[in-house]
Amino acid sequence: MNRVIWGFNRGVLVGAVKPAAKVYRFLVPKLIRTWINNFSLNMIYPVRLINNLLQGKWNGARQETDRFFCNTVIGAAGFVDVAGKWKLPKSDAQFGQTFGQWGWKPGCYLMLPIFGPSNERDALGLAADTAANPMTYLAPYIFTRGDGFSFFNPYSYYSYGVLFNSIAETVDDDVRFTQVEPDAYSVIQYARTFVGDVRMPDFHVKGKQDEASLETIQSAFFTFRDPRFPGRGRTRSVLIPSTGRNLKFTFWLQPGRAPLVYIVPGLGSHRQAASALGMAELVFGKGFSAVCVSSAFHSEFMEHASTAAMPAYAPVDAQDLHAALTAIDHRLEAQYPGRLAAKALLGYSLGGFHSLFIAARATTNQVPLIRFDRYVAIDTPVRLLHGVSQLDEFFQAPLAWPSAERAASLENTFLKLTAVRKGTPTPGASLPFDAIESKFLVGLAFRFTLRDVIFCSQRRTNQGVLHQPLRALKRDPVYQEILQYSYMDYLDKFLVPYYQTRGVDLRAPEALKNASDLRTYAGGLRANPDIRLIVNRNDVLLGSGDLRWLEATFEPKRLTVFEKGGHLGNLMNPDVQKAILGALDGLRTPDCLASSGAFHSQKDPAPAIHNQAASSTLQPTRAR
Repeated sequence: MNRVIWGFNRGVLVGAVKPAAKVYRFLVPKLIRTWINNFSLNMIYPVRLINNLLQGKWNGARQETDRFFCNTVIGAAGFVDVAGKWKLPKSDAQFGQTFGQWGWKPGCYLMLPIFGPSNERDALGLAADTAANPMTYLAPYIFTRGDGFSFFNPYSYYSYGVLFNSIAETVDDDVRFTQVEPDAYSVIQYARTFVGDVRMPDFHVKGKQDEASLETIQSAFFTFRDPRFPGRGRTRSVLIPSTGRNLKFTFWLQPGRAPLVYIVPGLGSHRQAASALGMAELVFGKGFSAVCVSSAFHSEFMEHASTAAMPAYAPVDAQDLHAALTAIDHRLEAQYPGRLAAKALLGYSLGGFHSLFIAARATTNQVPLIRFDRYVAIDTPVRLLHGVSQLDEFFQAPLAWPSAERAASLENTFLKLTAVRKGTPTPGASLPFDAIESKFLVGLAFRFTLRDVIFCSQRRTNQGVLHQPLRALKRDPVYQEILQYSYMDYLDKFLVPYYQTRGVDLRAPEALKNASDLRTYAGGLRANPDIRLIVNRNDVLLGSGDLRWLEATFEPKRLTVFEKGGHLGNLMNPDVQKAILGALDGLRTPDCLASSGAFHSQKDPAPAIHNQAASSTLQPTRAR
């Protein structure tokens, strides 16, 4: 039932709300929309007052009263948030929170039509909030004056208007979220478990912290700066000859002739994930055109561009990616003749690994496949099997806790994560996680990616490994089973048997290992002068000796090493962004710069994304 309602909500969001919101934002200035939102928040003061009193929060009731009178008297009935500008303390409260404070623990997850994720406690709380909202009791739909003249009361539509005004501000992000996640419903369901929890976590860090995994968590802060940037991109699809299906891609073209950067994101990432959009904005702001495609481990690529049902065999994955990029390039060349100059392939994490794989075979490529003028790899693993085994180890980190305390410690970790995300900490801020917690959170994020990969691959080619049925509308049982599989289990139980049926024997211990190791292709990598690498010395996916191999394989002008950052954790740093743009130096000719209308000088530092201060610990050191 919940998934059916989720499908309905998503259809309304994509088909009706998003286009209507686009028109609404065009017609109604941002200032007016802000005034409406401020007024509506001020008018529900009784809800916050009553619930603060019911929860025994006397200071909270006083704070909300102070804010209400300040905004009502000085802020023109609340249209101007004077209290916010004066930074008066606030205490948000609603009936769902009050019921939780009284001890009501929700028993079931509910997806409400239009209103979205909830539970039986918060659904009743929503009804109580509506009953306590004074705008609910305004005059009926028709006013009749004493002279008999009747007219509509515009306030009767107040609630609907305020709701739409609020949704209009976030609908683009909401729609993008439903597209980026292979199973957005499941992500919302997991998050809802702790978002509505009224318990306060224990922020005390009990054990030692692990700098590398903490910095890796910081990768979540790398995103686009301009909220309008994603909407300026165009999404098209192209027929992939090897699969006979259409693959979507998103691109941003400069107004004139300009170099084109193809961006391949990390493990399981979508072409419109925050990090991919942040990278596209970065290069676009420096005069490059940009194209984003989804990772070979994302369901979009798996279902439309993969010739194999199981990703993880690098030779096939990289070949499929190369073929897809070639098809996209042919379409863009045909549609925009003369607009595309030099071409670069930029990948990060697994995308960087695949970019180097393609670069290593550049001299032996089949003629129809595109050849790039530059290959840029950011935080690439050297040995994929080592990288995924490290992620498996991170996921098992909580086993170090005493078994009697493990469940409570995990619950507190999730509560802390929820509180941190609500507080929107600044990049570089200290996070309240010890080594076990930070490693587990990194491992968990990648384990969810593996869950989606296995589910998608088995729906395409069911090998009979899973005992639970693969049902689209009832996935929890099979999801719980899949989450018991590690990445190494996936390779042993799914990938190797699958390729054996295709005539590729990966059972020998060295077969898959060598195919997934960049060192196997050292000759082609060393011989390609167009490769540029940017790595972090403390990357959690690099094993012993990997960095020494990189330094021995690539001369200093082709390899930039940052001392810290974990895995992708310093992408928002200006020095790292400058290095990324520096890796693309030489692709822009004077005529490209003139025709593209690039508004930044090539010597300017890269625009900082969400972090203007460069840390001295992130200064790059050239490879020895």
